[in-house]
Amino acid sequence: MTGKLYGIGLGPGDPELMTLKAARLIAGAKVIAYPRLAGGTSFARSIAADHIAPGTREIVMDIPMTVDRAPAQAAYDAGALAIRTELDAGHDVVVLCEGDPFFYGSFMYLYARLRSDYPVEVVPGVSSAMSCAAVAGLPLAARNEVVTILPAPELARRLSGGNPTQTLPPSDTIVVMKLGRHFAAVRAAIEVAGLTDKAVYIERASTPDEQVMPLSKAPEKAPYFSMILIVKGADPWL
Repeated sequence: MTGKLYGIGLGPGDPELMTLKAARLIAGAKVIAYPRLAGGTSFARSIAADHIAPGTREIVMDIPMTVDRAPAQAAYDAGALAIRTELDAGHDVVVLCEGDPFFYGSFMYLYARLRSDYPVEVVPGVSSAMSCAAVAGLPLAARNEVVTILPAPELARRLSGGNPTQTLPPSDTIVVMKLGRHFAAVRAAIEVAGLTDKAVYIERASTPDEQVMPLSKAPEKAPYFSMILIVKGADPWL
C-alpha cells in the first residue's frame, strides 16, 4: 500500500481562513512538503505553522523565481522524487499551498508528476481574488456579469504588442494578479483604458501587512502578492 498525497489549500495568508479540513490534515500529518523561495522563507509554512506537530518530517522545495522555467522545473522534479520516496514507504504526504492548489497554485506541478502513480486528494482553499474582494468591499460579480482574471505578466506581454488600448478585456470585472515587476506597465494600461477611477490596489490581503487603496494612491512599486480589482458593474441590486 502506498501513501496518499494531499494538496492542501491554505488560503491567502490569515491562518483563520484555512478550512477545518486543511487544519485537521496538517495537524495529523507525519510528513509535509512545501515550496519556499530559494534562500528565503516559506509563506505557505508560515500560514500553517500553528498546526504542524513536533517531529513532523518536512520536505522543503527551494524554488528559484526566474523567467527561465528550467530551474523551477528541476526543483519540482527533486521535490516530487522526495515525496515519491515517502509515498512508496506507505507514508501520507501533505503538501502546503497558499491560496487554492488549482488556482495558480504550486501544488499542481507536483500533481502533474505524481497523480498517475498515487491516490491524491485536493483540499480547496480561499483564493487571493476572493480575499481581495472581501477586504476591498467590492463584490466581484452579480447576476450575469463577466469576470476576467489576468496575470500581470500576460498583460505585460499584450502591451509589448504596441496597442495599449486593446490589452484589457471587455469584462464587467477585471482581476489583475501577480503584479510585482510588471506593476508600472499594468498601471499605465489601466490609465490608457480610462479605468483608474474604478481600480483598487490591494497588497498582501488578510495579513498584518495588508494595504487597500485606490490605484491612484498606490505606491510606485508592488510586491508579487498584490492585486488590482477593476469593478465596472453597477450596484447589484439595481
